[in-house]
Amino acid sequence: MKHNFGAGPCILPQEVFKQAAQAVLDFNDGLSILEISHRTTEFEAVVAEADKLVKELLNVPSGYSVLFLQGGASLQFAMVPMNLLGDGQTASYLDSGVWATKALKEAKFVGNVNVVASSKDSNYTFIPKDFEIPADSAYFHYTSNNTIYGTELFEVPETQVPVVCDMSSDIMSRVIDVSKFDLIYAGAQKNIGPAGLTIVIVKDSALGKIDRKNPSMLNYQSHIDNASMYNTPPVFSIYVALLNLRWLKSKGGVAEIEKENKQKAEALYREIDRNPLFKGTCAVEDRSKMNICFVMENPELEKPFLKFAEEQGIVGIKGHRSVGGFRASMYNALPITSVHALIDAMQSFEEKQAKAN
Repeated sequence: MKHNFGAGPCILPQEVFKQAAQAVLDFNDGLSILEISHRTTEFEAVVAEADKLVKELLNVPSGYSVLFLQGGASLQFAMVPMNLLGDGQTASYLDSGVWATKALKEAKFVGNVNVVASSKDSNYTFIPKDFEIPADSAYFHYTSNNTIYGTELFEVPETQVPVVCDMSSDIMSRVIDVSKFDLIYAGAQKNIGPAGLTIVIVKDSALGKIDRKNPSMLNYQSHIDNASMYNTPPVFSIYVALLNLRWLKSKGGVAEIEKENKQKAEALYREIDRNPLFKGTCAVEDRSKMNICFVMENPELEKPFLKFAEEQGIVGIKGHRSVGGFRASMYNALPITSVHALIDAMQSFEEKQAKAN
């Protein structure tokens, strides 16, 4: 058995794989989900149900639109300022990691950017705090979970300006108050579905306030007016996302999966803190529940442990090159049995080293 801790594209429920595989062979009366027209009533029903489930699972208030787009979060780095940052205005960004840095870099092509705080000098090992967001900001942007560095921002910063959040790696993993945001975006390939789909939740009243004429494909209103079908959408990715959203609802929804995610994270952090061979890499109060980063006290043991873990069926734990060590990504579909398998491997390796010494 393989225990998949990959950071993304990531683990999905086995039942979702089976249902998606069947739809590839026969989705509707002998036609594959890969070949049906997105204009069919059958696929329009898929989009409508996916829209309904996103709103239900996240308790999205009225006055918001859910969009199923392409281009990943990387395209949203540009679309957000193109739609929300007017000429002469300044947008405020929190720099908490690589993806936050990339987002503010793209915004600079559109307008003025104010970096309210950064933890770059500490290699992003903590979430900056006690920063001020200028009241005249067009919007404030932050990344809720930093996959590379293993930090997560759990509370929405207090501000009177519109809030935009990249939730690519923790959306659907915990309860959020959508009404505190003007726009949320998320690449689907963590907790929603396969790569190729991006979810955008946007407050309708946040749009139409700038004079810039954007290309239609880069205009949120174009996609709202066409129910996410301005062009051919990522049909298969949306369908698999629908299956996964159904699975999440059957599990009891976001509140229930949050309990499971908390248990998984607490179990692994407890072992990291107990085991003398390992140590965490970021501030305890900012530890992510989705991406748990840790290293060996003795760096020379990292390759041997990685090999040892792989022999136990544990895959995807090698850390990002900018951090090193290990990263255990524990998205919704990862069972707690896999977490225990990793913990067992850490303890067995500890015993092995004790005997060797």
